[in-house]
Amino acid sequence: MNIKESFFSALNSIRANKLRASLTLLGIVIGVFSIIGVMTLLDALQKGIDSGLSQLGTSTFQVQKWPATFVSGPGKWRKYEKRKPITIDEGYRLKELAVLPKYVGLEDWSGGKTVKYGSEQTNPNFQMGGVTTEFLPANNHTLSEGRFFTEEEVKSTRNIAVVGMEVVDKLFPFTSPLDKEIEIDGNRFTIIGVLTAKGENLGQSQDNLVLVPLYTIDKIYGARKDRSLNITVSAYSKAQLDETQEEVIGLMRQIRKVPPGEENDFEIWSNESLVREANNFTIYFKYGAGVISFISLIAAGIGIMNIMLVTVTERTKEIGIRMAIGAKRSNILTQFLFEAILLCELGGLIGIAVGIGIGNLLGSIFNFPVTIPYDWVAIGVIVCSLIGIIFGTYPAFKAAKLNPIDALRYE
Repeated sequence: MNIKESFFSALNSIRANKLRASLTLLGIVIGVFSIIGVMTLLDALQKGIDSGLSQLGTSTFQVQKWPATFVSGPGKWRKYEKRKPITIDEGYRLKELAVLPKYVGLEDWSGGKTVKYGSEQTNPNFQMGGVTTEFLPANNHTLSEGRFFTEEEVKSTRNIAVVGMEVVDKLFPFTSPLDKEIEIDGNRFTIIGVLTAKGENLGQSQDNLVLVPLYTIDKIYGARKDRSLNITVSAYSKAQLDETQEEVIGLMRQIRKVPPGEENDFEIWSNESLVREANNFTIYFKYGAGVISFISLIAAGIGIMNIMLVTVTERTKEIGIRMAIGAKRSNILTQFLFEAILLCELGGLIGIAVGIGIGNLLGSIFNFPVTIPYDWVAIGVIVCSLIGIIFGTYPAFKAAKLNPIDALRYE
């Protein structure tokens, strides 16, 4: 019996015992699905983070009081809360002293704002930012209409604004917003420009914002306790990013009078640092999925071995007849080993298809890109083959060792 005949014989045997084969496949499907589904979702998450974080640019980083990601642990958040806020004076001092950056922009944000125009208003989820002239290039924003602030306007405390496209969609769907007056927290602002739409980033809109001059927001909200500026710094190239960061860290320690030997009282984050944080976060999910899959596949392998032992017993007479008409022991071994491998591969392919489908379905809820983790698909196919070989060898070997005469007498 050649390989082709062994394959079709194994396939016919599976068809003849559909219920038994289905129950056996279920364990393999669950094991492969758990690892492929999780890896597909994490791969989509990773690609979503990589594309979403491009808002800062590859050679841009931020300096701020708070960490960019959630910090857990007793007392950890209190440590950051006790830090001095980053002030406008410190930001402008950094702009004066730093020589390596291409841009040093200051940003002061206040969230949860409702934007009003006449009788219309937005949801209370808009971000209001007081910014300097470097905001557009440092954050990969462009204008679709109007103009941006001048340096004189940044320091003039004028009530002018540049708005995101979501403001236009909600308040000015049929007319240009330029020169119109909007109201935020009782303050009126004249619109001088509109940002080009950027869509969503990791499930969050990037267009629900209103920008005003830095000193304007300082005049309005300067007394709030949680106020601390973000400083956005752009290097001339990605190759100069590390050197620029080192200069900025040194200058910020000097400006904020951090004693030698003490840790920084500010945070530096960039696209790369957030990607590292995301990888550190997702690695535990990968470990968890790996453990669950390993246990499921071992249990499924034991189930396959038991099923194959039952199959050998049921087909003892058939094995005797095959041997009597000339089948070699290697042919019998190959036949039953192929059957075990085929069961595993069928279960594996179903698990891979379901895992990729469910993983991308969950990812689409958060607008993550569709992805296929080809490396894990290959690993899944290989592991399924190994499970079939390891747990199918003993039943196949037992079938091949049967005595033809005893097998023919078996009832």
